[in-house]
Order: sequence, then structure tokens, then C-alpha cells
Amino acid sequence: MQGKTLFRKYPDFRSHLLVFIFLSAASQSLWADDSSLVNEISQVIASKQHTYLQRADFTNRAEDLEALYKMAGNKLLWQGNPQAEKNRLDALSLLENAAVNGLDPEAYDVTALQQKRPTEAVGVANDYRPLVLYDTAVSLSLLRYFHDLHYGRVNPKQINFNLKLREKKQIDLPTVINDSLNANTLAQLPELVEPKLKQYQSLKKSLAVYQLLQKAHVAYNLVSTVSIKPGETLSNAGELDVFLVAVGDLPKANDSLLTKNHRYSERLVGGIKKFQARHGITPDGVLGKSTVEALNVPIAQRVNQIELAMERLRWLPEVSAGASIIVNIPAFQLWAFDDVNEIDANMTNMRVVVGKAMQNETPVLMAEMRFIDFMPYWNVPYNIVKKEILPKLLQNSNYLAKENMEMVSTFGGGAKEIPFTAGAIQGLNQGSIRIRQRPGKKNALGKVKFMFPNKNDVYLHDTPSHNLFSRTRRDFSHGCVRVEHPAQLAEFVLKNQLTKEAITEALQTEKTKRVILKKSIPVLFFYVTSFMDQHNNLAFISDIYGYDEILKAELKKGGDVSDQDIFAPPVVEVPAEIKLGTEIKPNEVLKPEVEVGNPDKEL
Repeated sequence: MQGKTLFRKYPDFRSHLLVFIFLSAASQSLWADDSSLVNEISQVIASKQHTYLQRADFTNRAEDLEALYKMAGNKLLWQGNPQAEKNRLDALSLLENAAVNGLDPEAYDVTALQQKRPTEAVGVANDYRPLVLYDTAVSLSLLRYFHDLHYGRVNPKQINFNLKLREKKQIDLPTVINDSLNANTLAQLPELVEPKLKQYQSLKKSLAVYQLLQKAHVAYNLVSTVSIKPGETLSNAGELDVFLVAVGDLPKANDSLLTKNHRYSERLVGGIKKFQARHGITPDGVLGKSTVEALNVPIAQRVNQIELAMERLRWLPEVSAGASIIVNIPAFQLWAFDDVNEIDANMTNMRVVVGKAMQNETPVLMAEMRFIDFMPYWNVPYNIVKKEILPKLLQNSNYLAKENMEMVSTFGGGAKEIPFTAGAIQGLNQGSIRIRQRPGKKNALGKVKFMFPNKNDVYLHDTPSHNLFSRTRRDFSHGCVRVEHPAQLAEFVLKNQLTKEAITEALQTEKTKRVILKKSIPVLFFYVTSFMDQHNNLAFISDIYGYDEILKAELKKGGDVSDQDIFAPPVVEVPAEIKLGTEIKPNEVLKPEVEVGNPDKEL
């Protein structure tokens, strides 16, 4: 009688009870024949194909999936145990909230997994296939999500981002998932897996803000064929005020009449100057073409810029403590860090000139700065000799002397000048004779160059053309990066080696001097169109090389990144080859030669 009353009072109780009894019976029969269950799990993993998922092929995640189930004793993870339902719901909740980290929940089949309940997956007695398929589908989606969150969704080398491979795994995904299931802490896993880099964490917070702005349909649109200056008429000034408050460039005003104002007021000018500074525009307060275009960009596009920046940051290997130098190519900015996670307004920061878009684009790379050349020679690359110098030399035989240049048979110390002859012209054309520019006021490298051997043969250097640094867009070089304040950068790099006075003297002498760094400094040429600056302001800049569009196209392809694309192969130590006739003294240590690249092959 009490049972009937209970069923009438709580109509859902009967169905929940039946489900509980059904699942209990299923789990009891399930554990009754472990060998069948193990066999089904093994077959799914061995097939490397999953019929429940959009991305059926999971070849690149099969090893992790196998490891995860081995840790669990080849039992089901999300069904058939007391914590299964809570764990399953926690897992699906994590996938559903993937957008918090700029990832797409549907890339992990979250809707399909939510709709395909475990009770619907249970087949006839002793048929474990549906159970195993659902269970492994949840596990695979979770592994994919965490792998994407930690390493990114794209192999950076496919889009010419020449970043260093990771030396070893810093996180074992099957282990952390298994441990969190045992500790009942699955919901906290993203915090363990996501990049710890301060820049990433700051962008994540900004993403949340801009996602809310997008949901609230925050927007501003201005149609103007002429520049609007402070104090002039602005028909939708109130809308601009609301927009600038929403994006954080103006404090909220108490005066409700502001929204009815039709003048480009001093208050709005202040907000626009901050907006301009955050968008790579000269902060003059004028509503010119560039500013209007930036104001009209939809919030959805800004959200996507943040997401793309976060994706690229996932590609970076773990950053070691200590000094480092980063150039953000489209921002035309360089930052020198004592510690990449200790960002402050007083850090070394300067404008740079980068490679010309569509012609001589500065490459994305990671390298180690090993030495500095004061008063350097400029060894002119062959392509510049052939395309730019030879035509001028054929018109004017005094061109080299005018530009303080000379012909030599080889770069490096001790090279002797070759006189101007018809044979020399032929040698220049063939590349057997080279051109270099002597140190001096006209030298294209200025007074100092900072060397970090790399296969692209690019570097940081001074320039005699300082007028270019005043321009907003600064892509004018042949690929190398020109720095606005070379002395300041030299002081940062050599602060533990040379005094400021010694550096000043090296920059004033006419003699070439090379200083080998006691400790190399990591250098990163990177590319993001959204970032947090040293004042903790969210910046958006133009995609000068079109790399955002390339990344979007790559992301649409889907697929799982292989660990072979992420990790460097293990180093196999081979004894140094001993040449015949080499005398080895007792207790003598053989030192292998150190290959540092070719510092004299330059752009």
C-alpha cells in the first residue's frame, strides 16, 4: 500500500526505480563475464574506428584510449559502477563547456552523447557491444578535448610555424583522467590540463567577457566618409558611449543625457584614444578610416581572434624560467622578459620593423640567441644582389663605393676586396662572388645585430632608417627584424656581462666586435592578432600576413594531432667517431664540435 502511494505521489519514482534495477541487473551480468567485456573493449580499440563519433578514425588517440582502460582494469568507466552516472554527467558537462577555452563542444560529439543515454545503449542480454561503444565514445571525446586543450588542434608545422618540439610529456592524459575518476575530481581536470602561461590565462578571462558581449548583441556601426574630429557632430554619439563602456574603454557615466548627445565630446575622445591604442592605431582621438573600420568589426570576429590566439599559445612547449625575447610580428612589437610570467609595465618593450607582407614575410620561429656583433658587416643575400644591386651596378660602376660596399670571394674575417671587372659581374650573377657592406653610417644593419642561428637566417638588428618606426604599419624589411632601441636591447641581453658604458663604447667605435653570451637567451618570433599587453589591456591588431584565415581553414579540416608531430624523437647518444691517427692522452675528454649554424648567411 505504501509503495502504491509512493508511486502516485512521485510519478517519476517508478521509472527511476526501474532504470536503477535495469542498470543493476545489467552491471551484475556484465561483471559475470569479464572476458567478454574485455574482448569487446579490445576490439573497439584495435579497430581505431568509432561508429558513434563524427571523427570515426581515432588512430592518433588509440594508444591513450588503451592505456586508460588498462588502468581501469578493462572495466567500463561511465556505466556499471556506483559513481558512473555522476562521472558521466561531469564528463559531458566538461565537453559542453569547451567554449570557455575557445573550443567547439560539437567537435567532441557532446549533443549526440547527451542524447544517447546509457540505458538506450544497453542491448540484449550478454551483448556488451552497445555498452562498450557508448563508454569508449565518452572516453575518446574526453581524451580528444584534453589533448586539444593542452597541445592544440593543429600541427603548427603544417602552417609554417617553426616551433620547437616538446622534449617529453609533461602530462599523461590517461593517468590524470583515471586519477580524477578515483578521486571524484573530474570537474577540476581542465585547470590541470590547460596551459599555465599567464598570457593564455589572461586571454581566457577576456574571452569570457567578449562571449558575454556577443550574447548581448553588443555592436556599434558608424558610416562616415570623412574624419570626425573632437567637438564635431556625431549623430550616434550615445551609441558610441554605450559601446566604449561595454568593451572597457570608458567608465560608465551617471548622466543618462549622454546617450542623447550628438557631439563627439571630450569624454568620447578619451575612450576612443584608449580604443585606438588597443587596436594598433595612433591614439590621436580622430575618428578616421582605420578607427571606424576597427569600431565596425563584429564582436564575433573579436571572439574568434582571441580563440585563435589561445590555440597558437597551446602549441608552445613549456617555457623555462629566465630571460626571453618575444616579437609579435603583426603587432610590430618586441618584449624582453626577465621571466615570461612576470609581466609589468616597466619591462623592456620597443617597436620593430618586420618583413614585407606577401614578399619577405618574417618567419615564425624559436631559437637561442648566442652572440652579438657590434659594428657588423652586412653580408648581402644573393637574391638581393641579383634583384636589386646588380641592375644598379650595371648602370653605375661606382654604386658599390657610394654605398660603402665591396665584392669578396667569401664572407667572414680575412676576406679581400675583389676589383670591379666584367668577370666580377659574371661571378656576382652566378653567386660565386659576393657583396658585403662595411660598418658605418650607411650600413643596413646599423651598429649592432643580435644573432640566434636558425634555418631562416633571420635576426634582430639596428637600422639607419629610424623614420620607419613612427609609422603605424611597419612591414618594410627583407625578413629580419629591425629594433627601435638597439642599445636598450643590448643592455638587456648583456646585463650580466658588460656595463652600460662598455656597450656605449662598442656602439661608438668603428671596429667590429663579437660578444659571445655566457648564457643563451630564447627568442620567439610569434604571430597572434589578439594579446594582453604589459599594461594588462586586451589588444586587437590586423592580420597583416593572412595567417588567421589560414589557421581557420586548417581548423575546419578536423582530425587528431599525432604525438609524433608534438614530441622530439628520443636522443640516442652515439660515441664520437675517432679519426685514425688521432693521439688520445690519458684521461683526455673528447669534446664534440658544436654546430651553431652559419651566422654569415643573412637576410
